[in-house]
Amino acid sequence: MSDVISLTAAQLGAAIRDGQVSSEEATTAYLDRIEAVDGEINAFLHVRRETALEQARAVDARRAAGEALGPLAGVPVAHKDVFSTRDMPTTAASRILEGWQPPYDATVTARLREAGLVILGKTNMDEFAMGSSTENSAYQVTRNPWDTDRIPGGSSGGSSAAVAAFEAPLATGTDTGGSIRQPAAVCGLVGAKPTYGGSSRYGIIAFASSLDTPGPFARNVLDAALLHEAFSGHDPRDSTSIDAPVPPVVDAARLGDIDGLRVGVVRELDSDGFQAGVRQRFHETLELLESLGAKIVELSCPSFDAALSAYYLIAPSECSSNLARFDAMRYGLRVGDDGTRSAEEVMSLTRAQGFGPEVKRRIMLGTYALSSGYYDAYYGSAQQVRTLIKRDFDAAFESVDVLVSPTTPTTAFPIGERAEDPMAMYLADLCTIPSNLAGNASLSVPCGLAPEDGLPVGFQIMAPALADDRTYRVAAAVERALSERDGDLLARSPYAVNA
Repeated sequence: MSDVISLTAAQLGAAIRDGQVSSEEATTAYLDRIEAVDGEINAFLHVRRETALEQARAVDARRAAGEALGPLAGVPVAHKDVFSTRDMPTTAASRILEGWQPPYDATVTARLREAGLVILGKTNMDEFAMGSSTENSAYQVTRNPWDTDRIPGGSSGGSSAAVAAFEAPLATGTDTGGSIRQPAAVCGLVGAKPTYGGSSRYGIIAFASSLDTPGPFARNVLDAALLHEAFSGHDPRDSTSIDAPVPPVVDAARLGDIDGLRVGVVRELDSDGFQAGVRQRFHETLELLESLGAKIVELSCPSFDAALSAYYLIAPSECSSNLARFDAMRYGLRVGDDGTRSAEEVMSLTRAQGFGPEVKRRIMLGTYALSSGYYDAYYGSAQQVRTLIKRDFDAAFESVDVLVSPTTPTTAFPIGERAEDPMAMYLADLCTIPSNLAGNASLSVPCGLAPEDGLPVGFQIMAPALADDRTYRVAAAVERALSERDGDLLARSPYAVNA
C-alpha cells in the first residue's frame, strides 16, 4: 500500500472518486503505517481503527450509490487532540481531561465529516496548546521524523510529525502564537494560520480566545488549501466567526503566478541572530521570487520588536481565565474527593495534579497580569502594543501585497535542549506571533534544508485579513520553483515513502 501513501491528498481524493482505490484501502494503508512507525514518532494519542474504517466504508458506499464526492472525500486526516470529537477522547494532552469523551463535535470536526474525510485519530500536542516543542504533553514526547532526537515543533507537533512521517496525508492544528506554522517549518510541511475568525473555534478547548485559530497541515500547498477550504467559513455558534466567503485559496494554490506582486521583507524579522542556514535559505528564496517577477521591498514594522512581550501577557491572561473552568466539579479529573475535604480543597488538589508545569506557569503569569493594581500596567499595555502591531501591518500592506520572513529563527532543536529555559523556548515563535496579535492570514512553506544540519527551513508569508489566497499564491510559486530546481524536499526525509 506504499503507492497509496505516496499520493498527495488531492491525488488520493481523485483516485477514490474514480474508483481506482477505495477509501477503506487507503485508510487501512495509513492505519498500518501508524502501527508500523508511530512507536518511534509518538504522533498519536488516540487511534480507533474500526471507527476510522467505518467512516471509510461509508464514503465507499456513497460512491457506489452514485453520489458525487468532494475533492477530499475518503481521504484520511489526523486531528489535533484539542478539537472535540464525540467518538474519541479529547484531552488537550492534559491529565486533567484524561479519558474525557465529549458529547458533541467541534465545528471543524463536523465539517471534516461532512466533507467525507476519515479521521484516523487524535494527535499529541503541548498541554492545552501551551508550548513550542510538544514536550509539554502529559502523555508522551513526539519526535521529528527528520531527526528523532529533535522536536517536531509545537503546540501542534503531533499533527506535523504525523504528516511528515507519512502517517497521514493531512492534519489539523491550531495556531495561537505560531503553533501550526512553526511545526510545519521544522518538519518540512505547509502549514497555514487562516485569518482569525475565518475558521470556527466552536468546540476547541480554548487557550487564548482572541488568538486561537484552526488551520491545516499538508505535504504540499494545494492539499493545504483543499483542507483549509473544507473546514473554514462562517459559524453562527462562534461569536468571533467572520460572516464572509472563504477566500479562494484553492484557486490561488493552483495559480501560483506572482509576476508583479509586491513582496515586503520585514527588517525586524530578518535578524543576524537567526541561524545562518535559515537566513541563507530565506534570502535564496527572495532571489527566487524576484526571478519570477515579484518586486522585493524592504520595510520596517517597528512594533514587531515588542510582539513577543505583548503576547506573553495577553495569551497567559486569557488562559488563566479559560482554564478556570477545569475545577473538578463538573467533568474531568477529581483528586481528594473522599468526603472529608471541602470543594475548594478538592479543586486545589485536582489542579495541582492535573496541570503540568508550563500550564501552571502561564496561569500564574496571566492571573498576576490581570490582578488589581497591575491590569493597566501589564495586560492593558500589552493590548496597546497589539494595536500598534496591527497598525504596522496596515501601513505595510498599503505599499506591498504580502510580507515575508523566516518562519522560525532556527531549525528543529534537540529534545530537552530548551526544556528548562522558558525564554529560549518562547523565542521559537518570534516571527509568527505578530500575525496572531493582528489576526491576519499567514502561512509557512518549506524553502529548503539548512546546510549546517540538513533540517527543513520554513518561509513565512503574511497577508491582510481575508486575503488568505495571497499566501497560497506565493507559497505555490515557491513550491513549484524549488521543486523544479531541487526535487521533492520530503523525498530526502528518513521517513519518506516513495516520495
